Amino acid sequence: MLELLAHLQTGRRFSGPELAARLETSPRTVRRDVERLRDYGYPVTTQPGPGGFYQLSAGQALPPMVFDDEEAVATVVGLGVLAASAPPDTDVGGIGSAADRAFGKIDQFLPKRLRARATAVRATLEAAAQTAPPVNAEALATLAAAAARHEHATFSYTTRDGTTSARRVEPYRQVHLHLRWYLLAWDRDRADWRTFRLDRISGIAVPGTRFDPRPLPAESAAEYLREKLAEPRHRAVVLVDAPAHRVADTLKFTDCAIEPLAADRCQVTTRIDSFEWLVLNLALLNADFVIEEPEEFRDRCRELATRLGRATRDPG
Repeated sequence: MLELLAHLQTGRRFSGPELAARLETSPRTVRRDVERLRDYGYPVTTQPGPGGFYQLSAGQALPPMVFDDEEAVATVVGLGVLAASAPPDTDVGGIGSAADRAFGKIDQFLPKRLRARATAVRATLEAAAQTAPPVNAEALATLAAAAARHEHATFSYTTRDGTTSARRVEPYRQVHLHLRWYLLAWDRDRADWRTFRLDRISGIAVPGTRFDPRPLPAESAAEYLREKLAEPRHRAVVLVDAPAHRVADTLKFTDCAIEPLAADRCQVTTRIDSFEWLVLNLALLNADFVIEEPEEFRDRCRELATRLGRATRDPG
């Protein structure tokens, strides 16, 4: 049916036999699918008899999107969650702000039979606000188009310490991780792979020159990004006497691997900035755990235990 819609959206008139031949199906199936498109709200004009044709009527309104029930609900929920990442009082060009606007009117672009359900979901859905840096929707779309066409891009990039530099890159992927958007690109001046925070990119230009794509530096851009973000951190391995799902809930904002060993025991492998942060979060599980590695983690835990012990002394 989507292929039929693609043909009709050219604005041409098609006879039934012509559409059937193009779609490699029967005229009866064409008639059935045309009726289904009408049910979705697409204005398909039909001229029966000799010289008859099908044509998608021109109109100002965007036709309804072809979604099933689950897809419609998922779209509304996805927009609501993304809208929650929009910081208050930010540029309306941000991806979160755009999602917020789309969230408020998505139901009018759905087929009539789904609008009531989508409206109900939208009216009763609240996503808690999440702190995330704003990312311009136009910047994301521009880099996506350049990556898809294998075109060079240039931009200014500001590092964490405030240093700004001009970059010339081959863009490849955009990755969303921990409420941040990243660009994976080959830096032409440094002759190496780099990741860039999209909220620190400005002045994007696409000169139109092309490049031959390279193999990605890892199985996926997300995997490469995780490896790079973990490089300066401490690796820690802990055995926890608690079900994996409980541990996952406690460490839900931590990039870690949790391997179930039994119904009430699991192994956590992670990279962290602070051993103290990890041990305090594990302590909140109210479950025993054993530090497998490194020894420095054990030493920090002993120091913390001594400090906490001193805090319980009678002040008198």
